[in-house]
Amino acid sequence: MKKVQFTETVLRDANQSLIATRLPYDKFEPILDTMDKAGYYSIECWGGATFDVCLRFLNEDPWERLRKIRAKMPNSKLQMLFRGQNVLGYKHYPDDVVRKFIEYSIKNGIDIIRIFDALNDVRNLEVAIDETNKQGGHASGTICYTTSPVHTLEKYVEMVKDLKSMDVKSICIKDMAGIMGPKEAYDLCSAIKDAVPELPLVVHTHSTTGLAFMTYLKAVEAGADVIDTAISPFSGGTSQPATETLVYALKQLGYETDVDEGKLKEIADYFKPIRDAYIADGTLMPKSMATDTQCLVYQVPGGMISNLLSQLKMMNALDRFDEALAETPKVRADMGYPPLVTPTSQMVGVQAVTNVLQGERYKKVSNEIRAYCRGEYGRTPAPINPEIKKKILGDIPEVEGRYADSLEPQFEKTKKELGDKASCDEDVLSYIAFPEVAEKFYSARRKQEENHAKYSIVKMD
Repeated sequence: MKKVQFTETVLRDANQSLIATRLPYDKFEPILDTMDKAGYYSIECWGGATFDVCLRFLNEDPWERLRKIRAKMPNSKLQMLFRGQNVLGYKHYPDDVVRKFIEYSIKNGIDIIRIFDALNDVRNLEVAIDETNKQGGHASGTICYTTSPVHTLEKYVEMVKDLKSMDVKSICIKDMAGIMGPKEAYDLCSAIKDAVPELPLVVHTHSTTGLAFMTYLKAVEAGADVIDTAISPFSGGTSQPATETLVYALKQLGYETDVDEGKLKEIADYFKPIRDAYIADGTLMPKSMATDTQCLVYQVPGGMISNLLSQLKMMNALDRFDEALAETPKVRADMGYPPLVTPTSQMVGVQAVTNVLQGERYKKVSNEIRAYCRGEYGRTPAPINPEIKKKILGDIPEVEGRYADSLEPQFEKTKKELGDKASCDEDVLSYIAFPEVAEKFYSARRKQEENHAKYSIVKMD
């Protein structure tokens, strides 16, 4: 009897997808003990947007949040999402910063690091994988799934073999837009299992297009070992499919799972009122919970559609939405068919809106698109349209080789510059990732500590 295991996403991707990661630690702390005993393969709880949002909106130190989760979940494998050379930010960082982030992520409690690159350029994964292995962590080498004339089964298998040669401990298929259908899942999982049968295969998708349940069943049939799911109150829409539903269905089909269904019910009952409160205050919008098949037509993730709407609304140009949506796959083709995942999804989306509103394609471009065309983000899946590249770059020289090789080490230099503003190495890393946000957070923290100290003195007197 084949076993299927589950990664629970409610603490990271599920709430990131539905409520823009606005789930503070104190909202889920009481249920962590139950989650720890539920029999999950892993708990995805960190990385992705959680780091930025903790500092920017939740007034939480992301490192302290991780340590608290670790203390409450001693029996679970804690997992994070890591953007390769982009770390947890939106640009490439020097190798010393990548290594330090990995080192301290594992020291603070992370077991599994799912490492991806927005362009599937394996050169941008190598350092992160190497350091994860050195620190005794589990490096999960990740394919960003997308479709285009150049994204073939053969290319994906070639990438998997490259990842194996880097000594990853598992392979993950990351379908961030929910566009992988059941046949594509079956074919890709079969091909990967044939190529590297010794490596566990994890599949990640979203319910955005309505395909996810069927996709997971066919992926499991083809040999997938682990699937990403969300506890039912935070499932569906732009999130993952429901954990309980898939446990039920797979057991009916004769698969073995380690998940305790009684514990799942306790977890679901806990999160229902939290979900309802977010619906009541407007944080969780009906659109996020809906099925959106436009993603299948335009290959645009659900979150990216929300971003397009937000940009156009700010510019009083919501009536141009259909034009911007139609322009997005054209920009993607011009840019060499990048998978639409952070940061490329934001870059392509912003450029599509700009092209439509300017009335001329690439009349105005962002610094990020210019850097992308220079090669700062890595090797594109297909060549960038040469005419467009010339229009954007002019005489600006292109990057030769791996961009990170040209970056000076940053950690020790920044640590020295920060001085006593940073109370530990983790503070230095937070500052490197998000300088303005981290500095504001440290300032507020200092004031809070000073006020607490004054209050304590007054109380003693």
